[in-house]
Amino acid sequence: MEHAQEHETCHEQTQRYCVERPVYNQELLQGQLHRRERTPQTLRQKIAHSCRCSSKKAKSHLYSFLPILKWLPRYPVKEYLLGDIISGISTGVMQLPQGLAYALLAAVPPVFGLYSSFYPVFLYTFFGTSKHISIGTFAVISMMVGGVAVRQVPDEMVSVGHNSTNVTDSFEYYNARDAKRVQVAVTLAFLSGVIQLCLGLLRFGFVAIYLTEPLVRGFTTAAAVHVFTSQLKYLLGIKTNRYSGPLSVVYSIAAVLSKITTTNIAALIVGLTCIVLLLIGKEINLRFKKKLPVPIPMEIIVELIALGICNSVGSFFQSFSVTCSMSRSLVQESTGGKTQIAGALSSIMVLLVLVAVGYLFEPLPQTVLAAIVMVNLKGMFKQFGDIAHFWRTSKIELAIWVVAFVASLFLGLDYGLLTAVAFAVITVIYRTQSPQYRILGQIPDTDIYCDVEEYEEVKEYPGIKIFQANASLYFANSESYTGALKKKTGVDPCAILAARRKAQKRHAREIKAANQLRKKAVLKLVNSSTNDVEASVKHEIANDELPVNGKNASVQDTSPDEHEHFVEPKTNIHSLILDFTPVNFVDSVGAKTLKSIIKEYKEVGVHVCIASCSGPVINELTRLNFFDNTVTRELLFHSIHDAVLACQVKDRSASQPNSDL
Repeated sequence: MEHAQEHETCHEQTQRYCVERPVYNQELLQGQLHRRERTPQTLRQKIAHSCRCSSKKAKSHLYSFLPILKWLPRYPVKEYLLGDIISGISTGVMQLPQGLAYALLAAVPPVFGLYSSFYPVFLYTFFGTSKHISIGTFAVISMMVGGVAVRQVPDEMVSVGHNSTNVTDSFEYYNARDAKRVQVAVTLAFLSGVIQLCLGLLRFGFVAIYLTEPLVRGFTTAAAVHVFTSQLKYLLGIKTNRYSGPLSVVYSIAAVLSKITTTNIAALIVGLTCIVLLLIGKEINLRFKKKLPVPIPMEIIVELIALGICNSVGSFFQSFSVTCSMSRSLVQESTGGKTQIAGALSSIMVLLVLVAVGYLFEPLPQTVLAAIVMVNLKGMFKQFGDIAHFWRTSKIELAIWVVAFVASLFLGLDYGLLTAVAFAVITVIYRTQSPQYRILGQIPDTDIYCDVEEYEEVKEYPGIKIFQANASLYFANSESYTGALKKKTGVDPCAILAARRKAQKRHAREIKAANQLRKKAVLKLVNSSTNDVEASVKHEIANDELPVNGKNASVQDTSPDEHEHFVEPKTNIHSLILDFTPVNFVDSVGAKTLKSIIKEYKEVGVHVCIASCSGPVINELTRLNFFDNTVTRELLFHSIHDAVLACQVKDRSASQPNSDL
């Protein structure tokens, strides 16, 4: 057995990759291929095709609108039903306290949280496509809705016909205020639903890709701080105003600290006791979740302890509470939920509460619910550990996390989210604007090319530079691309041409100075009366040579080859290959930059070619009129190795006449 494994391993190690083919550039390759004929459809044909109906198409549209018709007839009762029942009960246990408390985050009466925990969950059973997510109230959305409701209907706006002193304490005042805030929340839900429908029809879901994991985690961590801060006054039994918008966290903390001396000791003791019980319950659920068929509903055991306290602690019943949970989907999946049936069962539990025992949950102490909120934020506060993680892995993702957290904390959740998304987009631009640049070399006896600075075995071909940038070429990075190309290759055409022009001017000045010296010498010798001097001058004129720059240079113009050898700086590179493997697109600025590179390097005797250019990029270059008489498709090669071989042949053919001489 061991011998067979060794033989197989040896066989894998000795496999060879042998291909013999011509060196292909783009023009030669296209000449051997035949494009498929495609007849473009007219607008009328496209409209007719989209409006055409068939039984298969109608069935597909019906399934996409009502997915339950597709999965319910195939529902495996024996395999899934028990798991869905257990999962539905577990999720429903969480839905009840969260629905009540999230309603208060949204600044509406608790019963509306139960409505939100029933109707959307029940409807998602018919229209939803995901089998595992738990639809219902959510802390961050509830806080954002509450911010709008409080901003549109502040306490000072509501009037029920009494003087201001009586209105503040009257039952009618709270009813009028809550009714207006419910109208705001319902209107907001309707408008957001319409916007979501429109975005869905327009297939606009791709915007979710900008909500990267660091952004979401930083945002939710800031939301946890918002929720925790909002619960401090309930935990301490302090009465303060509710704040929303930018700096609401600062205002809330300042308000609590200003009234810290009025702390209700009884409320604080009850709240801390509940926090300890909830932490113990959550630890038990976490450690024994595989053995427990249903998680221990510590929140409900605690919204029941509170009922006993209600008779003696009447001061706790003066306002509503807030809670938070981010883990219902995890609970639904981890407890065996397989399909949307689990969500339907959890909504049925909420319905039973609504019609049967909902009144029991109305007069709950605020300090107890505040304790539930703070304990449920434990997982979100653990996300502060992301700072150390992203510091080790990615500084850019760390910056996204920090910006999302700070902006959401101080600007509010709505403006903070917009700021974080804008910053995330900026980081994308920054990455493409400042890519990594490399010079590639060959792994000996292969067609594989790697970074010459990364591996010792990688070698460069003499006279050939292979340049790669891990980004597309467009207006934002075209200048940095050109600068990195000159720096990495060590060849700056502009500097070489400037040096040549400077050398030519210096050579011209030396020739001019030599001519002037000759004229002076001739005049001096003509005026001399000595025959020996005259003969010497004639001999000197006959030779017509004077020392220039330490050499004997003819006063007349030298030959072009001698002139070039004398004055023009040379480079030891004859070919430059641009690896376009990572390039996804090229815009007009990038195409002009690329054309300028080819022209400039050609002027200093360096041949430029492009390797591994994808079909869409070639089409873009064609549309941008990149190709002409001077820049042809012969510069494009299928691979780096094709380009290297072609450059070697070109260099040998160019140097062959010189060697014959």
